[in-house]
Amino acid sequence: MGRLIAFIILLIPGVMAAYGIKLMRDTLFNKLLEPYPALWMQFTLGTLFTVIGIGFFAGFLLNRDRKKGNVSERFQKR
Repeated sequence: MGRLIAFIILLIPGVMAAYGIKLMRDTLFNKLLEPYPALWMQFTLGTLFTVIGIGFFAGFLLNRDRKKGNVSERFQKR
């Protein structure tokens, strides 16, 4: 059950990052989606979603590897 919850927690930022990439792609092809009033706002939110989603996933992996001791000294907690 714990692994399922962890999978769902990682799935949400992954979907958010994928949606952010889709928003940026649609902006490059000048396709304005419904809830966004301008292309620049659509691209900005797409970038934000992508950075937050990938950042959450990377932080999760770093935390897990710190617990296992698989990171270099530069990334160890002091």
